[in-house]
Amino acid sequence: MNIYFWILRIAAFFGHRKARKLVHGQARALGELQEWAKTLGGSGVLWFHAASVGEFEQARPIIERLQSELPFRKVLLTFFSPSGYEIRKNYNGADYIFYLPADTPGNVKRFLDIAHPEVAIFVKYEFWLNYLYELKRRKVRTFVISAIFRRNSTFFKWYG
Repeated sequence: MNIYFWILRIAAFFGHRKARKLVHGQARALGELQEWAKTLGGSGVLWFHAASVGEFEQARPIIERLQSELPFRKVLLTFFSPSGYEIRKNYNGADYIFYLPADTPGNVKRFLDIAHPEVAIFVKYEFWLNYLYELKRRKVRTFVISAIFRRNSTFFKWYG
């Protein structure tokens, strides 16, 4: 993961627009989340993570249903892709929308310490190992929606 994020930083440095938006968005995410957390007032947080717009659209009906059934919960929505974030950053069905901080142990612990999600819902194939490990360690209910798993999938191999 560290190599991947270093490549992103290099691409951003050399002018790749999408990489630059992602790197800057991730850098701001934890500080912005810290400000948002001050407004929570002890309410539970439903955290949804979608890679991009397509995954968000799959989660949208669930977000809206949960929001209507659990109005005192806050909805936190994160994106990995700048295209997803840029297109949906003003979606009024979530209380806060921002980039997912890079999947490093330090970022993950800080993110979860600030957000205190009651539930984490990942859309499709967003498997971030440090996030999943720390959510399990903290006993946060975690779900994957809109994913299809086949018997011959890598996940079910000895190395999966």
